[in-house]
Amino acid sequence: MRIVFMGTPDFAVPSLDILVKNNYDVVGVITATDKYGGRGNKKLLQSAVKKYAVAHNIKVLQPKNLKSPEFLEELKALKADLQIVVAFRMLPEVVWNMPPMGTFNLHASLLPKYRGAAPINWAVIRGEKETGATTFFLKHEIDTGDIIDQCRIPIHPEDNAGQVHDRLMDAGAQLVLKSVQQIEKGPVELIPQDASKATKAPKIFAETCEIDLSQSVEEVYNFIRGMSPYPTAWTTFRGKKLKIFKTQPFQIETPSKGLNDPLVIQNSKEMRLYAKDGYLNLLEVQLEGKKRMDIASFLNGLR
Repeated sequence: MRIVFMGTPDFAVPSLDILVKNNYDVVGVITATDKYGGRGNKKLLQSAVKKYAVAHNIKVLQPKNLKSPEFLEELKALKADLQIVVAFRMLPEVVWNMPPMGTFNLHASLLPKYRGAAPINWAVIRGEKETGATTFFLKHEIDTGDIIDQCRIPIHPEDNAGQVHDRLMDAGAQLVLKSVQQIEKGPVELIPQDASKATKAPKIFAETCEIDLSQSVEEVYNFIRGMSPYPTAWTTFRGKKLKIFKTQPFQIETPSKGLNDPLVIQNSKEMRLYAKDGYLNLLEVQLEGKKRMDIASFLNGLR
């Protein structure tokens, strides 16, 4: 079986790696174009998937336009039986419809829940107790195709989005391998998605990361860990943006202390963020223009 793999970030690398290690014939990798980054945006950076592909002598294509005749000819020349997509951009039909066995995607949620760009963040923000990954064949509407298989992982009360991401990255790779094996044996019993159970996981922007302190402590706690470590929830402290990475599990108290200012310094090692029905102890923060630090170091720096 000849496979073309499409992906860009770290999340996609274990899925590509598991195919290579199980001796599947990965004839090409499609990934994002190199971008300038680093200090002063002067260094040309390769995607995590490209770095892996180059290290394993796999052909790399980096099209700017997925509909360009040149790219489509190159893709066709790879003669893939199956295409696999993990954390890549939206594909035109001419691309996903090309291989005879189709194109399947790994999505980081239990579809039809959390369709969209940020499924891990939203699962944590919404206080879900579990999430998972889904493999499904692509069709026109995004994240709506028939399901090949799913896997589940728990979300612990103290987990942040980064921790869930890392566990799902490995569980997703196992699911990709299992799905390829199912397709290889054939036929696969596909499960149509129930659109009535669908929920959305829209892209998160910097301006939507501000903490809403009119919410309950539990909602604020989930929002902060759902945004950590990236793109990071924030509030304002002394006229500057204060990013909050970690808080202590919420404690209930009459929140009247936080009426004038939601941020209250208790002592040299404790700072509280007040919400509608209580407060959270801040544990790791980053003030605009400063490094990320534990709360004791941050408070010490203020003095």
